[in-house]
Amino acid sequence: MVLERLFSPGYIGNMKLKNRIVMAPMGTNLANPDGSISESLISYYEARAKGGTGLIIAEITTPDERARTKPFPTGIWSDSHIPGWRELAHAVHAHGTKIAVQLGHRGRQQTAAIQGEQPVAPSPIPCPVIREVPRELTIADIEELIEKFAQGARRLKEAGIDAVELHGAHGYLIGEFMSPYFNKRADSYGGDMMGRLKFPLEMIKRVREEVGPDYPLIFRLNAVDGAPGGIDLSESKRMAPIIVAAGVDAVDVSVGVYGGSLFINPPMGFPYGLYAHYAQAIKEAVTVPVIGVGRINDPRLAEEILEMRQADFIALGRSLLADPDLPNKAEAGNFEDIRPCIGCTQGCLARSSFGGEPTLACTCMLNPTIGRERAMTIGKAEQQRTIFIAGGGPAGLESARVAAERGHKVVLYEKSDRLGGQLNIAAIPPFKQEVTLAIKYYTNQLSKLGVRVELGKELTVEAVESLKPDIVILATGGSPYVASNIPGINNKNVVLANDLLLGKTAVGNKVVIVGGGFVGCETADFLGERGHQITILEMREDIGLDIAGTYKVALMRRLTHQGIRKVTSATLVGITDDGVVIKKDGREETISGIDSVVLAMGVSPVNELSEKLKDKRAEVYVIGDASKPGNALTAIAESTQLARKL
Repeated sequence: MVLERLFSPGYIGNMKLKNRIVMAPMGTNLANPDGSISESLISYYEARAKGGTGLIIAEITTPDERARTKPFPTGIWSDSHIPGWRELAHAVHAHGTKIAVQLGHRGRQQTAAIQGEQPVAPSPIPCPVIREVPRELTIADIEELIEKFAQGARRLKEAGIDAVELHGAHGYLIGEFMSPYFNKRADSYGGDMMGRLKFPLEMIKRVREEVGPDYPLIFRLNAVDGAPGGIDLSESKRMAPIIVAAGVDAVDVSVGVYGGSLFINPPMGFPYGLYAHYAQAIKEAVTVPVIGVGRINDPRLAEEILEMRQADFIALGRSLLADPDLPNKAEAGNFEDIRPCIGCTQGCLARSSFGGEPTLACTCMLNPTIGRERAMTIGKAEQQRTIFIAGGGPAGLESARVAAERGHKVVLYEKSDRLGGQLNIAAIPPFKQEVTLAIKYYTNQLSKLGVRVELGKELTVEAVESLKPDIVILATGGSPYVASNIPGINNKNVVLANDLLLGKTAVGNKVVIVGGGFVGCETADFLGERGHQITILEMREDIGLDIAGTYKVALMRRLTHQGIRKVTSATLVGITDDGVVIKKDGREETISGIDSVVLAMGVSPVNELSEKLKDKRAEVYVIGDASKPGNALTAIAESTQLARKL
């Protein structure tokens, strides 16, 4: 399939782009602590430029030092930041790619812990997610912020950045002024639509005065807030031409605010291209190019959106995290070689969100090289070696792929009849079918790379002794943990979550799931969809603590809708024929009237071969759950690092 429209040149103002692919701005936590550009950021953006992207819109960057967006923000509040941005622009331009920078301010959608002081907003109304009351901006504050944005744009132009995007979406400060959901002011910066537009219009005017009439300026606009009383499509269609008339060269259309009904970053299970109709609606209202976004993971879908005139440019976000070379592969027609984004949001959003670990950098389950692209290229090994891998789960698949790319002779043993390991089970719960895309990708790559896959065969000591591989990698995974010391654990009414998901066993109507982690919550979703009455028992203070990103938000919403009951900070003491005995707050309680008990208590490593191979000639490595229980993200990251060293 030839993607003629996607790979045709286009213009935003006087800026010519080689194709219609735009890298959407995404927070990374890869900058230096002082807001300057790090080597990791240059590596990250350079890889996407090298991969064929037409325009990169770099992540939200603040022109106000007091409004740091994250622990490691990109900043442009000082002239000292200009050299770093200049170096980044040079690295991107070397590959024929243009670069814009998104100027923004989180407003009330920020924490004092990160920002260092009370957040600010048009009105002193707390965000339902952050739950911190912001300080209402004064007129003097507003004028100061407008000037800071103008000076930030001026610095970016001086640095050789090709364009600036003003972030007026997602409930950040500019969008907060625009929306009646946030803005309750009674002065000239509030009230009717024109009053609410005063802040962005004055900002556009002042930015234009600094950068000149010909410098490309993009505005990111919410078509819909998805919050009660927020901007709806009829109002955004009225706003868009007014914003364009003020001096904007393109409109980047998005949706959603924190705590709203719409997802800014929709996870797996949501339709592909689900927001394209919003871009089309805004496109019908303006005379400048429109950028569309929203789960456009497949370049062929991007082509269709362009064909239907729903957008002029296509913003790809997480799919370019998963595979920075997606544009080049798509242009060559090598669609099966594109490493897929499966929408898990476990690395891209969890690591930079308020619900995750905010000091950690962005990553990707299937591409752990983010921010380390220069250091983690796959080069040919100095010496070709024979590598046996036991286990065809995520750890085994990734180590086999990388080792084969390095030129090693790889044989992978998988005792079951299919590749994927725990990924096959992970694909069974509702809205998880996209996990199979990862299995398909690895299967195709191993075949192309000449990896010998032995399905239905378990690697044995005898095979190692007779065939004498140089290296053995044990990626044999883990087995469900069963606390054998708990009375009743072997009762007939007790089943394992994995056996239930695989259809090996069934349960009654009323079920207690022991364990509220990933497996327990997804098993509850699986059973809740089928009408079972579920109680999740978790020893920690809440369920789903090892789940993050917008996938967690969607999953928890479903569990709430299904009426799933949770009992937290409680331990399992025993299992009876019709219930469980728990200990909570120092007292024992009985939950009775239960038909079945499902165990989702974690994983125990399976690595018996490591001891048996100690005295053999081969080097032996144990990875993934076979070494230490984790998840697919940690297993693949560990595996790719190991294989690059062999």
